[in-house]
Amino acid sequence: MLPQLRKLERRFPDELQVVSVHSPKFPTERETANLRQAVLRLRIEHPVVNDADFDVWKQYGARAWPTIFFVDPRGNVIGAHEGELPAETATPLIESWLGEYRADGALAAESLALERETGADSVLSFPGKVEYDLAGERLFIADTNNDRILVAGMDGLVTAVFGGGEAGLTDGTAEEARFNQPQGLALTDGALFVADNENHAVRRIELASGQIDTIAGTGEQARQLPVGRPARETVLSSPWDVAVHDGWLYVAMAGLHQLWGMRLEEGEGAQIGPWAGSGTEGIVDGPRLEAELAQPSGLAISAAGLAFADSESSGVRQVAWEPDGGLATFIGQGLFHFGDADGSQERAKLQHPLDVAWAGEGLYVADTFNHKIKRIYPQMQSVETLFGGHGSGLGRYLEAQLDEPGGLCAGPGHSLIVADTNNHRVCLIELDSAQVREIPIRLP
Repeated sequence: MLPQLRKLERRFPDELQVVSVHSPKFPTERETANLRQAVLRLRIEHPVVNDADFDVWKQYGARAWPTIFFVDPRGNVIGAHEGELPAETATPLIESWLGEYRADGALAAESLALERETGADSVLSFPGKVEYDLAGERLFIADTNNDRILVAGMDGLVTAVFGGGEAGLTDGTAEEARFNQPQGLALTDGALFVADNENHAVRRIELASGQIDTIAGTGEQARQLPVGRPARETVLSSPWDVAVHDGWLYVAMAGLHQLWGMRLEEGEGAQIGPWAGSGTEGIVDGPRLEAELAQPSGLAISAAGLAFADSESSGVRQVAWEPDGGLATFIGQGLFHFGDADGSQERAKLQHPLDVAWAGEGLYVADTFNHKIKRIYPQMQSVETLFGGHGSGLGRYLEAQLDEPGGLCAGPGHSLIVADTNNHRVCLIELDSAQVREIPIRLP
């Protein structure tokens, strides 16, 4: 909804004031410090109210996320809409109301004395996902709020930058290209694929030449489930991660509660479309196209299948590779079953995980809203905490802390690399020595 609100704010800069009311689902979202980080990460430029106890929600009679209320200059509610609302639909309504209130002399041409906060002083700004190239000993980082992709050595020195400067959807060279809140990364055969989240597109970076091209998506967000068609003509919705396996590119299509697939060898004529998930939000296992998913946000490849972090169900699940392969849940029980508990499936709880990764024989999850890294045991359907807790400490597991980690991948040797999103850093997790240290990302 935020991109639609931005369109309306640009369309009516002097007449429309947007105020977001944050009525939290997850416990960690109740804390104002965490909300402040989210406002910065999402680049929100209007006031945000922390409705931690749902007082505003109850006063307005809200029933769904999101709900849009239109309030006139006299404070009266004159319209409401449940669910996503395209800016193009809202524009004529607002224009009609503005004409009426101008005629009545009810509009005041005043600017509000608002000052937007700024984030931390760091090379990185809310890094989303990471990818490690074992053969080339390179680290790829989605520097999300800087709208760019960084390539660095394990010493942290940046060797290449793709995009940046400002948000946009532009193909071309590393300097010419523009991204908008890039997230997931997948490396194969000299190409890096990027889930360009707010552009609702998938991009490809040819690493030898530095050329960036859009291979899927139109730049517009899908409002309903599209049918499979040529990838460059198909509208996507909030692609959050990508993965490559056996010639196929898989996309965590968070906005449509599905996993999508695209055969890479078909080139420019490749089609893209649903591979798993019916499009109904939920946590229901079964045949992959009949199963229900809830904002899949992180992918991990294994010989057995495609594991994913199902963020809104606070689950970790997997789709088998067989043509009629089914979907099974390792951890997770429902859209409102979340918390922080280790143990078997019956008692285990995660809180809005955003990524998963295999390292050796272990499956690990970035338990984002619990600020932890945990290990999943698929056969036992159980989970245990590796380390974490809200903060910025480093060192041994008992000391190490994170702040909403959003990305996770296997690193060199027996290690993991984590995008510690709200701490604006990338860390190396040495699994054998149980140590966590920062990789000091720095520009040349």
